[in-house]
Amino acid sequence: MPIYKLGFCLLALCAALLQLGKPALAAHKIPKPESIDAKVAALMHTTGAKGLSLAIIEKGKVILVKSYGNRNANGDPLTTDTVMYGASLTKTVIAYTVMSEVDNGTLSLDTPIDHYLSQPLTSYGSEDTINRYADFTKLDERWRKLTPRILLTHSAGFSNFGFLEPDGKLKFHFDPGSRYAYSGDGLITLQFVMENGLKIDIGSRTRAIFDRLGMTNTSLIWRPDFANNLADGWTASGAVEPHDERSKVRASGSMDTTIADFAKFAAALVKGEGLSKQSASEIFKPQLHITTKTQFPSLQPPLATSSQRPDLYAGLGLIVFKGPEGPGFFKGGHNDSTANTLVCIQKSQRCVIILSNDVRSETEFPALVKFILGDTGVPYEWEYGVK
Repeated sequence: MPIYKLGFCLLALCAALLQLGKPALAAHKIPKPESIDAKVAALMHTTGAKGLSLAIIEKGKVILVKSYGNRNANGDPLTTDTVMYGASLTKTVIAYTVMSEVDNGTLSLDTPIDHYLSQPLTSYGSEDTINRYADFTKLDERWRKLTPRILLTHSAGFSNFGFLEPDGKLKFHFDPGSRYAYSGDGLITLQFVMENGLKIDIGSRTRAIFDRLGMTNTSLIWRPDFANNLADGWTASGAVEPHDERSKVRASGSMDTTIADFAKFAAALVKGEGLSKQSASEIFKPQLHITTKTQFPSLQPPLATSSQRPDLYAGLGLIVFKGPEGPGFFKGGHNDSTANTLVCIQKSQRCVIILSNDVRSETEFPALVKFILGDTGVPYEWEYGVK
């Protein structure tokens, strides 16, 4: 061997030995259950929150499921099988459902939706269509550019909901696919296409997934048996808000679930269980760079390039980011009396799920997730509008 090659090999060997001599960075150790109990108790004391449920996943397996506090003003206990409102966590379930249809060959992420409809989207103007989905009648011809991928990445160009428009009808605020702007009606549009163009009943398809995963108390539409152990909610002012019995399947956020059930879904999701490797990777792949300061208002202008977070992207039905522990994803769910979050780290297949029936608890979610998972890098300043 030539001398210069021998010298190069010796240098490489020395570098490798030096690396071996360095102590590996220890992964954050998940605290013991009693420490987590104390942390949750402190959260509830600080915020005044009345109820919270928590699950932890380690290496793709559920290792802890607990509930704390009350499910209603009567003081009935919140339990791990109490039915709670899933809110926008529904959107992640829809993305998973869509990718199972991609695996079945039923649809393609990048096929324009007009391929699946027998008539133009704008011609579906019946009262039933408008009441169940949205009013599509005033959309311009850019609707033909919409694809399942665009709708799942919140880049349709819509406001959050068409009823927020002055005339109550959906319209485009930018070209489809060009930027991120959170839109529940984007998911509703995809539901419309699947149900009316492809004759896929979203309620039935998701129910089949829930059944397969053993999620016996989860549904995208109200079930009377839920009333036996149901969570009401508390608003920011401390007022009690009765649980809404949702009578329509809504891809944007009609799911009722329990912490025990949703932990099963999250474990399957982080492992890609039930999907092909390619379809699972599409959900977590950075699809579209997010350039706004915060998630809401949804149609705010982009930041200057130098101020944008470079790792913040839309995945399919969730948000992906890169933190100290590597790539991760998260999804929130929120209304006046609900605060939910799902945070997962892909490499370690670690997740935290929090379902709370008291919106006041939300301010302490970042601290609780960090306590359990360590410094993940979740972009809470974008999600909640605070650092």
